[in-house]
Amino acid sequence: MDAVAIGQMLSFTVVAISALFFVVDPIGLVPIFVTMTAGDSPAKKRATAKKACLIFVGVVGAFAIAGGLIFQLLGVTLAAFKIAGGILLLLTALDMLQSKQSDTRTSGEEIGEAKSKEDVAVVPLAMPLLAGPGAIATVMVLAARAESPVYLVPVLLSVLVTAVATYLLLRAADLVDRWLGISGRAILERVMGLLLAAIAVQFVLGGVRDAFPEIFDGGNEAALVAPVEGAG
Repeated sequence: MDAVAIGQMLSFTVVAISALFFVVDPIGLVPIFVTMTAGDSPAKKRATAKKACLIFVGVVGAFAIAGGLIFQLLGVTLAAFKIAGGILLLLTALDMLQSKQSDTRTSGEEIGEAKSKEDVAVVPLAMPLLAGPGAIATVMVLAARAESPVYLVPVLLSVLVTAVATYLLLRAADLVDRWLGISGRAILERVMGLLLAAIAVQFVLGGVRDAFPEIFDGGNEAALVAPVEGAG
C-alpha cells in the first residue's frame, strides 16, 4: 500500500466508525437503559449490556458482510440504497438535534413495555435500539462503498468499536447518567446529530451521483454547449 492508499483507508475508517457510532448513539441509550434495568442488580445489568452488544455485533456484522448479496437478491441498486439510507440517517439526525428519541429506532410504547420484561437484552435493547434500521443501512452502504475487499475491515472494525464503546457506556450507565445530566446529554446529542446529518447528506449526494453520473461527469455540459456553438 502506498501513502495515498493508506490515507484513503484511514479516512474511510474514520468515516465508518463515526457514522455507525453516531447512528447507534450509545450516549442517548444511557437513560433508556437505566429505565429498563431499574431494580436489576449490577451483575444483571452488566450481563444485559454484554448480551445486547454481542447480538449487535452478530446482526450488524452479518449485514455488513452479506450486503452485496442482499442487493443482488432484492434487485436494489447501490444508488437507491445510499439515498434511502441517507434519508433514514437524516431523520435520525434531526431527532438527535432536537434531543429526542428517534421513532425510526423504537417507540415510547415499546420502551414502556420493556420495563415489565425479565430480559430486555434482545428486545428492545439489541434490536431495534442497537441493531436498528439506521445501523444496518449504515454498514450496508459503507460495505457497498468499499473499493476492494480490504475496505471491509474498517466496516467490521466500526462495528466492534461501537459495540465496545456501547458496552462500556451501558455498564457505567448509572454513573454516566448522573454525571452528564439532562443538559449534558442534550448537548452531546445535538453535536452528534449535526455530524450525523452531514454524513447522511453525503450518503444522499453519493447516491444521486451514482444514479445520474452523466450530470456530474460533465456529459450534459457538452450537450448544452453544442447547440450554442452550432448556432454561431
